[in-house]
Amino acid sequence: MKIPPRPRVLRQMVQTRIRQLAAQGPVLAASLVQIAKVCGRPGCRCQSGHKHVGHYLTFKVAGKTRTVYVPKELVRGVESWIKEHKRLKQLAQEISLLSIALVQGHVQDQKRRQGRP
Repeated sequence: MKIPPRPRVLRQMVQTRIRQLAAQGPVLAASLVQIAKVCGRPGCRCQSGHKHVGHYLTFKVAGKTRTVYVPKELVRGVESWIKEHKRLKQLAQEISLLSIALVQGHVQDQKRRQGRP
């Protein structure tokens, strides 16, 4: 992202991103993984290489990784929830970078207004 030198433009960019921060649906901070397993039942097709495939969410709670099974019907929805979390995280990062640029440019802007180089 290119950061413009003008404070007014920076403020407009920050305000635009703040308006976009509204969640457009559920938000999920997790990873969706697909795991293929062998169940262990004698005579099951997974014993010959056709493993059982399942989707699982992994996430942290109090520093420990947790895993939750995701039914097939919810996989697409869960993927969109994770995508929404990533979008919001990216917006927050951009707002932070623009705000830092505002702070850094404040002194230069004050000097420019007073006629100093």
